[in-house]
Amino acid sequence: MKKLEIILFDLDGTISDPKKGITASVQYGLEKMGIVELDFQKLECFIGPPLQVSFAEYYGFDEKQCQQAIEFYRERFKKTGMYENELYEGIELLLERLKTERKKLVIATSKPTVFAIEILKYFQIDEYFDLVVGSELDGTRSAKAEIIQYILDQFEDYTTESFIMIGDRKHDIIGANLTGIDSIGVTYGYGSAEELENENATFIVESIRELEKLLV
Repeated sequence: MKKLEIILFDLDGTISDPKKGITASVQYGLEKMGIVELDFQKLECFIGPPLQVSFAEYYGFDEKQCQQAIEFYRERFKKTGMYENELYEGIELLLERLKTERKKLVIATSKPTVFAIEILKYFQIDEYFDLVVGSELDGTRSAKAEIIQYILDQFEDYTTESFIMIGDRKHDIIGANLTGIDSIGVTYGYGSAEELENENATFIVESIRELEKLLV
C-alpha cells in the first residue's frame, strides 16, 4: 500500500453501529408524515446515505416532504437517537494505534457535522480526530464527494496518494473515486461486499482486525 498520511473514516456503520437510533428516528419521522412502518429492518437502508436521498428513494418524497421528514427525524434524533449507538469492538484501539503512528485521522460523514462531533464526544474518541467534516444542517455538502473534496482542500500540501477513505456503503467508494483517492470498503457495517465491489473499492475487508492489518 502507498504511504498513507491522512485516513478518512465514515462514521455510521464504520466507527459505530447506529442502527437503533437511526431506524427509530426514521420511524418517528415517517409516522409524523402519516406513514406507519413497523419493520425496523426495512429502515436499515437509511444508515449511511444522506437522509434526503433515502426519503426520496424509498418513500417517493418530493423536496418539501423530504425537508419536513428530516425535521421530524431530528426532533427525536437530537434528544435520544444519537445516543442509541455503539462503538464497534476494536475500533478505539485501532484509532489509538494509528495516532501513535502519527497518522492524521478525519471523519467524513453525510451526517451533519454538529451531530458527528457530539457523537464522538459521547464516545470520548474525539481526541483522535484532527478534523470532523459532515453536511450542513440545511442539507448542503451532503454528497460524499463534496465532503471528501472539502477535506482534501484543507490538506492542500498533500497529494491524493496520501489519503484513503474508509466506509461501509457505496457512497463512500463513489466519493473516493470521484475525488481520486483510494478506498477501503468494510463489510462489517451496512453495505454488502457486492455493493462495494460494484463501485470498485480499492480494498475490501470483513473486520476491524483486517482493517488494522491493512493500515498498520
